Amino acid sequence: MFKPTRDQARQLFFETWRKYRQREILSGIETIALEVILQHPEYHTIFDDPERYLDKDYSPEMGDTNPFLHMSMHVAIKEQLSINQPIGICERFARLQKRTGSEHAAAHQVMECLAEMIWQAQRNQSAPDADIYFACLDKQLNHPAD
Repeated sequence: MFKPTRDQARQLFFETWRKYRQREILSGIETIALEVILQHPEYHTIFDDPERYLDKDYSPEMGDTNPFLHMSMHVAIKEQLSINQPIGICERFARLQKRTGSEHAAAHQVMECLAEMIWQAQRNQSAPDADIYFACLDKQLNHPAD
């Protein structure tokens, strides 16, 4: 399994943005990253200044959202959906998308559950558990719509 470092993950977004702006050919993962970047225009100025943002720390305690983590989770979700892994993610995503009326909004709901699963795995020092992921998604699907 490919596990990029923080700098490698960030560099993927910087390089993808640079190639997009220069009209260069993108690799497969860069194509996915570009889809995510284009969905987040609020982050575009970050990609124009890699020297400033490559090493920037984001503190949740201070209310900072880490744009690289956010977009990396979008990429992970897109990859999961492309191969239906864990099995059943596509069906749940389709139901969330129908419910929200938006692929992006559905991805954000999935992201909350993906984050919960990752947090539980880190807390328990265990492998990520699809049962935790799906329990969270099923709870969202069974919750009355806002």
